[in-house]
Amino acid sequence: MKRFLLPGALCALITLSTGPAGLGQAETNAQPPPKPPVRVAIHAGRLLDPRAGDYATNVFILVEGDRIASVGASAPAGIPVIDLSSQTVLPGLTDCHAHILGNLLDESPTGPMRMSSPMQALWGVHNLQIWLDHGFTSMRDAGESDLAYGQLALRDAIKKGLIRGPRIVSAGNFVSVMGGHGDSDPLAPDQALPRRPNIANTVDEVSDAVRHDLKYGADWIKLMATGGVTDPFSDFSTQELSEAQMERAVEVAHRAGKRVMAHAEGAEGIKAAVRAGVDSIEHGTLLDEEGAALMEQRGTWLVPTLYTFQFGVENDARLGADPVSVAKDKAIISAQQPAFERALKHHLKIAYGTDIDPDNTSKEFGALVRGGLSPLGAIQAATTNAASLIGTSKDTGTIEAGKFADIIAVSGDPLKDITVMEHVTFVMKGGEVIKDEVRGAK
Repeated sequence: MKRFLLPGALCALITLSTGPAGLGQAETNAQPPPKPPVRVAIHAGRLLDPRAGDYATNVFILVEGDRIASVGASAPAGIPVIDLSSQTVLPGLTDCHAHILGNLLDESPTGPMRMSSPMQALWGVHNLQIWLDHGFTSMRDAGESDLAYGQLALRDAIKKGLIRGPRIVSAGNFVSVMGGHGDSDPLAPDQALPRRPNIANTVDEVSDAVRHDLKYGADWIKLMATGGVTDPFSDFSTQELSEAQMERAVEVAHRAGKRVMAHAEGAEGIKAAVRAGVDSIEHGTLLDEEGAALMEQRGTWLVPTLYTFQFGVENDARLGADPVSVAKDKAIISAQQPAFERALKHHLKIAYGTDIDPDNTSKEFGALVRGGLSPLGAIQAATTNAASLIGTSKDTGTIEAGKFADIIAVSGDPLKDITVMEHVTFVMKGGEVIKDEVRGAK
């Protein structure tokens, strides 16, 4: 008989039997049987099915543990009931273009450089609570400049139950050419930072940058196909990564079972990214007719992030943005509506994404509707469409048996007045009540 005492005062003593009858067996101290999952019912006065676009009334959603057990006309006797009979109940929402680290209201070019990776992550914890408060139970982080991948640490901490937050799938760093929109060094040449691993000036360097992200656990690869607005040196209308570079990124990522998103504002960069095989175009602000037709043909997703540009025109200067960035935002905004109309005309697949601080994340609903999408279409963008884009449709996007108990409520009818989505009264994520203003609890 051999005995091993594992480290830690609370570890069980494991006895390994080396006799013939017990070779390789581990005998542990008896553990108590697991507790049965908590059961609770939600009484929805009005339940929206985003796929069909209609309501069911007086519905009871039975929740067991973190999953929905059933949806029906009554609740089993003897279990607690959460009364949302005065509310409209919907599936938890998904933001498909979020940036979670740091102070997201600091638009200065050197803002991230003045904050350590741990502090950015702590800001991330703070930001994630706000997303939850707005009913976003899932999200796709669209990349961060943090070399320590704080967004991936937060993703994993949420999975382990260490902190509260939406379920996250995440890109790593931004794959960018030197001096492109994803180059986070805004300093003068004699003050330049060491070259970062996301910078790729050749096809082979793209492979290295993508493999670096995959090595450390990225779910998505983020490409900077064109310049952007928020940096002080790129041109949003100019293609940056070549089509060959983007093809290589898609090849490496897809071979690893991962998907690729492309920041693409200029028309030529959009088309090159689509031809290269990316899964989603982010922003698409200068989308032309040829590009819209190509996206329709290829089935490429669009995450338009309309409100962040609208917000930026009014607020970038106040938030410390470089004057060059402020001017770029004012220059690009006039192209937004015609481009979005082309997307709608070609019936592009549209998913909800914000690219803004979490306090304003719900404003995208109104921007989508003002742009021409129906209220139902805007809600689908944040539920069924978003789940399809990020690959979670079997678990999220609708309220039905077997899926995660990600459930929210609003007062009023969002199909008639989309602005009611800006104030969520109830949030449940995975069976845990996060917010309940209906019953006066939070």
